[in-house]
Amino acid sequence: MSGGRDVHGCRNLVLVLGDQLTESGAAFDGFDRRRDIVWMAEADEESIHVPSHRARIALFLSAMRHFRDRLRGRGLAVHYTALDDEAQTLSGALEAAVHRLGPERLVVAEPGEWRVLEALRRTADRLDRPLEVRPDTRFLCSAEQFAAHAVGRKQLRMEYFYREMRRRTGMLMEGKKPAGGRWNFDAENRGAFGREGPGPLPAPVSFEPDKVTRGVIQDVRRRFPDNPGGFDRFDWPVNGEQARAALEDFITNRLPFFGRYQDAIWLGEPWLYHSRLSAAMNLGLLDPREAIAAAERAWGEGRAPIASAEGFIRQVLGWREYVRGIYWRFMPEYLERNALGAEAPLPACYWTGETEMACLADALKQTLAYGYAHHIQRLMVTGLFALLLGVAPREVHRWYLAIYVDAVEWVELPNTLGMSQYADGGVMASKPYVATGAYIRRMSNACRGCRFDPGDAAGPDACPYTTLYWDFLMRHEKRLAGNPRMGLQLRNLGRKDTAEGKAIRRRAARVRSTLTA
Repeated sequence: MSGGRDVHGCRNLVLVLGDQLTESGAAFDGFDRRRDIVWMAEADEESIHVPSHRARIALFLSAMRHFRDRLRGRGLAVHYTALDDEAQTLSGALEAAVHRLGPERLVVAEPGEWRVLEALRRTADRLDRPLEVRPDTRFLCSAEQFAAHAVGRKQLRMEYFYREMRRRTGMLMEGKKPAGGRWNFDAENRGAFGREGPGPLPAPVSFEPDKVTRGVIQDVRRRFPDNPGGFDRFDWPVNGEQARAALEDFITNRLPFFGRYQDAIWLGEPWLYHSRLSAAMNLGLLDPREAIAAAERAWGEGRAPIASAEGFIRQVLGWREYVRGIYWRFMPEYLERNALGAEAPLPACYWTGETEMACLADALKQTLAYGYAHHIQRLMVTGLFALLLGVAPREVHRWYLAIYVDAVEWVELPNTLGMSQYADGGVMASKPYVATGAYIRRMSNACRGCRFDPGDAAGPDACPYTTLYWDFLMRHEKRLAGNPRMGLQLRNLGRKDTAEGKAIRRRAARVRSTLTA
C-alpha cells in the first residue's frame, strides 16, 4: 500500500530496510522533505528465503509499520508496500517504486545482509540509477575500522578488539586503564543456580500488541500459515519508546544479577536475568550507545556490580561489533565455510521440539514458542548438539536465521558458523566449543529428570551429548592435534582403550540413525 507522492521529480529515494528503523540513520542525512521520499517494503521473499518464525516476521513488520507511521506523522513522504499488495521481492517492489516516482538517486545505509546489498546493487544497475550506500552509523566500529584492526593479525580474537573499542570510546575506562583494574570479569560471570533454582524472578516488562501489531499478526497468519512458531506470547517492543522502556526495566530489575548468572540455564525459565534487548538494537529501535551508557551509569551509581555492567557492555560493545566486522570482512565466501567437513542433516526435532533430551527439548520448545533463547542455550545446547552431531553448518545457519526474532545475518552467521560450529576453522574461536553432558548438568537442572546419564558415554542410557562428544574427538583427532587448547581433551581421549572407543562409536551411530531417520 503506497503513501508517497504520485509524481515524478523525486530527488532521493531513501531506502529504509526492516532492520534500519531509526531517524538518526545515515540514510536520512540531508533529507529534504520537499524533494525526497522514503521507500519501505514488506516483501514475502524476506520471510520465506528461510522459513522464518512467525513471531520474527510479525516483529519486523510491526516495527516497520510503526516507524512508517512515525515518519508520516512528522510530515515525511513514505512510499510503503505492505503485504496486502501483490507478493513480490524487495527488488520487484523497488523497481515498481522507481518507475512510479522517478527518483534521480537511491540512498541506503549499509544493509545487514550481503544478499540484500547485492540485490539492491543489481536493481539499481538495471534501472540505471546511482545507488549511494552510506555507512551504518548505528555501529561504533565501521567495516573499514575493523579491516584496519585486522591488518597484520593472524588471529582475530574478540578480546583484543574489545579492548581497542574500550580505549576508543572511553567506556568503562579510568584514564588509560580499565575500570576496576581488569578488562573483563568473565571468571565471576559463570555462576549456576543452586538446587532450589533462581527463586522469584522479576518478569520483564511486557508490551501488549496494539492495533497495528494485531493487524500484522492477522496478516502473518494469513500469508504464512505453514511457517514455524506462533504469536500467543508476542510482547516484544515494536517502537523506540517501548525499546527504551525495556532498557530501563533491564537496568533496574535484572542487570544487578545478569553477570553472575548470564551462563546459567533453568528449565521453564526463558528470560532469567537476560535483557531481551538484542532484537530492539538489531532493528534500530534502540541505539547500542544508549544501552552501553545505561549499564555504565548503573555501575557508577552503585546500582549494579562492575562484573554485571562489564559483562553486558562486552556483549554490546565487544561481541556485537566484532561479529559484524567478521561478517563484512569475509563475506560472501564465509557462508560456504565448512572446516570440519560436517554434512549431516538438521534433525527434525529442531522444528518440533520433540526429543527425550530434557535440555534440548526445553531450549527448542522455548525457541519455537517465543523465537528466543539466551546465548548459552544457543551456544551450549542447540549449537553444541548440532556441532557434535556433525550437522552441515549452512543448515544450522539457516535454522538460526529463521527461528530467532533478533536474527539478522550480519550477527547470526558469524555466531553460528564461527563461534558455534567452528566451521570457519578458527577465525573467531581458538578451539571448537565442545563439552559433554556434564557441562549442562553443572549449569542447569535439566539432567535431574532426564532419562539420560551425562556421566555415561556408551550404555543404553548414555547422554547423547557425552556420547557424541567423545565421538567428535575421535573423528577429528588428527585435525585438532595441533591445537594447544585441545591438548587436555585429547589426552583424556587417549586414556580410553580400544574397546571403549568402539562402544562409543556404536552408540554414536545409533544416536545418529535415530535423529536423522
